[in-house]
Amino acid sequence: MRIPGEGGVTRRARGRTPRLRRLFVPAVVVLLVGCSSGAKPDGAVPSTPPTAPRTESTTTATPSDPSTPPNAPAQTTPPNAPAQPAPAASAPRPAPPPSALSDLELAALQSMPVGDLPGWKQVFAEDFTQGDVPLGAFPGPAYQARWSAGYKDGTPDTAGQASGGKSGYYPTKVLSVANGVLDWFVHSENGVFMGAAPTPRIPNASTSPPRANSLLYGRVSVRFKADSLAGYKTAWLFWPDSGVWPRDGEIDFPEGDLGDAIYGAAHWANPDPTASDLFMSTSKFTSWHVATTEWSPGRVEFLLDGRTLGVSTTHVPATPMHFILQTEACLPKCPAPQTQGHVQLDWIAVWSRL
Repeated sequence: MRIPGEGGVTRRARGRTPRLRRLFVPAVVVLLVGCSSGAKPDGAVPSTPPTAPRTESTTTATPSDPSTPPNAPAQTTPPNAPAQPAPAASAPRPAPPPSALSDLELAALQSMPVGDLPGWKQVFAEDFTQGDVPLGAFPGPAYQARWSAGYKDGTPDTAGQASGGKSGYYPTKVLSVANGVLDWFVHSENGVFMGAAPTPRIPNASTSPPRANSLLYGRVSVRFKADSLAGYKTAWLFWPDSGVWPRDGEIDFPEGDLGDAIYGAAHWANPDPTASDLFMSTSKFTSWHVATTEWSPGRVEFLLDGRTLGVSTTHVPATPMHFILQTEACLPKCPAPQTQGHVQLDWIAVWSRL
């Protein structure tokens, strides 16, 4: 069991931390072959799988500032070398019952971890305490050195690429900072469903392409919650710097429709676009949670509130990737026009692999 903050120094949780209760229920691990977009939390594969991969798959190379919208189709065709056949996924199996966490461990989960961990060097930490930023002004002077607002207004999201822009990224209409949290006000205007995909500027030495948000193996922890908003979803993900999908893989966590349950998805670095491992939970977005992704050589582990959802070891990505807080709509169905509400990020901490 890995606990965020283990081996490092943690800060006291701020006053808004909710009362801690022992409400953990066993997670269910499901290994499926299929795209995670629009997957149902009960492990069922959608009857009509999405036709477009993630938004980043529209680019062959991501610019150093992700506010520049993609302008070229993805290179989704694998190299000329013969593709290795994808191994068959194992049958669904239940996860082992989690051990009960102590009150001290539960308290540690609520605080932003500060410091290195065994095998990991911390390279970024943000708890949004440098001041408020009004809607439309993020990142503003307080956060511009450490954050990008992501894609410019009007950039189609994953579903928007297929629908002609019915849903897309609109950071000036969605992002703000207040009371120590980064807030997404997801809503629609004139029939367009709006999300945003901000990115942390993680210091690194990436040169191909040069960018301020790239890791070859990494650990990311986020504390988050959201209103129950069917039709909007998170896909907070590692995306390959190369932009070549599915060959170079993809890692999503926390992912899921905001009206349903949280899951993790490890998309194989494999020419088969349908090949992935999905790890389901029964936890909803409406409570505060801590989601941790550990991506290391040959291994991706997803941890929710201090206990593992599962580990993927098949065709694990092995090229540099960058982390995007991608929040979007219309996968698999669009929200009702009147649906609006908030996604909140309390803190994010990032480590590189030693």
